[in-house]
Amino acid sequence: MSRTPLADGLRFAFGTLTVLPVVVTRWDRGAARGGMLCAPVAGLVVGLGAAASGVLLLALGAGPLLAAVAGAAVPAALTRGLHLDGLADTADGLGSGKLAEDALRIMKQSDIGPFGVVTLLFVLLAQVAALSQAYDVSWARGACATVVSAVAARLALTLAARKGVPPARPEGLGAAVAGTVPVRDALLVAAVVVGAAAGTGALFGTYGIVRGALAVLAACAVAELLLRHCVRRFGGVTGDVFGGLAETAATTALFVLSLHR
Repeated sequence: MSRTPLADGLRFAFGTLTVLPVVVTRWDRGAARGGMLCAPVAGLVVGLGAAASGVLLLALGAGPLLAAVAGAAVPAALTRGLHLDGLADTADGLGSGKLAEDALRIMKQSDIGPFGVVTLLFVLLAQVAALSQAYDVSWARGACATVVSAVAARLALTLAARKGVPPARPEGLGAAVAGTVPVRDALLVAAVVVGAAAGTGALFGTYGIVRGALAVLAACAVAELLLRHCVRRFGGVTGDVFGGLAETAATTALFVLSLHR
């Protein structure tokens, strides 16, 4: 099989993971593999847009809290809220205590149950609180936390799309991307992202290097725990699970990045 051109992978990543007007020209396993490998690049663009909005608000005289709200709201807007919706649906499915078939049926319903509402509330509060603390230190810390967390969130998708992780349904975005990414390629992308986060942290000294790398590693670790739990409960992954993984990874990264001495 010929390798997927980079352009096809980027189109797939931006066309499925953002609201940017990108036309997906290929919808096959090869394009899905390229798209999931390029997912952190889409996260970088989303993060830069969110960081720019936060810094702009600070420049206009707003406080760290309002900048943090923008840092959490812009990624939601740039993804049509799909990741947050996936998080809520995954919480409802897991919280239902039902067997896989019934839990998946609950996740497909258009409404959001109590587990989903509570999960969304606390996750968004955690994201805003962490970003507010980072922005309170400096605009640069807040902006970098916004960007790194967005990239880490999409890296979680790359890792979740690795070979060996089955889809829970035969249709949908989850089935389209599940098992498409070779493990070696996923680990290579992860290493690049960890290195880039550490390099970004270098702007804030030695502790910043450690904090940047640890934020991405912790985000991937917590997302992996959720992934394994979902595979056990649902029999595989769905598009909702991918959304839940992204928000979980982003929140974890923000928590680590908000810590300071």
